[in-house]
Amino acid sequence: MNLARVAALARKEWSEILRDRMFFALAFVLPALLMIVFGYGSGQPLEHVPLAVVDHDRTATSRRYAERFAGTVYFDLAGVVGSEREAAERLSRGEVRVVMVIPEEFERRLLAGRSAAVQTWVDGSWSNSTPPRSIQSYVEAIDAAATAELQAGVVSRRLGIPVERADALLRPVRLQVRYLYNPQLRTVWSTAPSMVMFIHLFVAPLLMALGVVREKESGSILNIYSSTVTRAEFVAGKLLPSVAIGCANGVVLWVLAVGWFGAPFHGSLLLFALATLLYAIATPGIGLVISLVVRTQATAMIVTVALAVLIGTQYSGMYIPVDAMPPVSWVIAHLFPSMYFHDVIQGIFLKGMGAAMLWRELAALALFAAAFPALAWLLFHKRRRA
Repeated sequence: MNLARVAALARKEWSEILRDRMFFALAFVLPALLMIVFGYGSGQPLEHVPLAVVDHDRTATSRRYAERFAGTVYFDLAGVVGSEREAAERLSRGEVRVVMVIPEEFERRLLAGRSAAVQTWVDGSWSNSTPPRSIQSYVEAIDAAATAELQAGVVSRRLGIPVERADALLRPVRLQVRYLYNPQLRTVWSTAPSMVMFIHLFVAPLLMALGVVREKESGSILNIYSSTVTRAEFVAGKLLPSVAIGCANGVVLWVLAVGWFGAPFHGSLLLFALATLLYAIATPGIGLVISLVVRTQATAMIVTVALAVLIGTQYSGMYIPVDAMPPVSWVIAHLFPSMYFHDVIQGIFLKGMGAAMLWRELAALALFAAAFPALAWLLFHKRRRA
């Protein structure tokens, strides 16, 4: 391999990226922009959900019960409506997301020691099932707290004991749940590190694929075909600028994740740099392989975006743990470097894991960093002279 020819190819690739506004924005502007947009978009907690109440009982107890929901950050009382029909209309128009129907004789049944059924409607029209399920969890938790308070009050009055003692008699076992690594359950703490994985998988292959296919369409790649540049020199010269850009973006994304969004970083910067370097070699390697298979920039863009979106979101463990996937999905997840890098950055950021615990994932990333350039080397063939 002639290092002078590799350096010349790398300089040519670098100058083209700097001269072209689209490629410059794709390389240096889009990664930070995606981190900010997705970080804010997916890091917001589900709070202040509009709630409407249909109170058929209209007693002090029913009002206190409804206020238990409106007094939290999770729900905002959007009004007390007079009928289920009016509540259904407001729900269908999107004015409220939750409707609570309190039946008649609510207070009388509770004071008599009997149960009262409160009906709750939750808007299930979200494309993602997570918000309705989260709202259901909020409703159940607040209802459980309100029920326990009512039961303790009844027992306290009947036995003539303090409310605290009555509550202890009703709930002798107290379940205490601790959330490790993210005690405040801040979504952005796990989302921001995951976006480092996704943005690399989205930007680096797209930048590489579009660059090579553009040379095919313009015919400038014929200069490579007719030159003395070898296949290995072509692959190395194409990858070097993309790897440098990927490493630079890794620094920017780390600063945004930790400094801007406040995600904790408990691990080793050196280990993060090593993992990012391996991933920065593997991801443009994917784009180089794609560019050698397709012929147009439109096709390259579609294939690259489809791979990034489908694999980056569905098979990397961002939303669904890989171990919980069906067997076919589990196999697909292990065929791409995104899953391994996601495990590495989550372990480094939130858990402070070291190389001794992440060596399998790092070895897999090293394998991908070698496999994709090798596959590109096999696929690239210079035209024979006539």
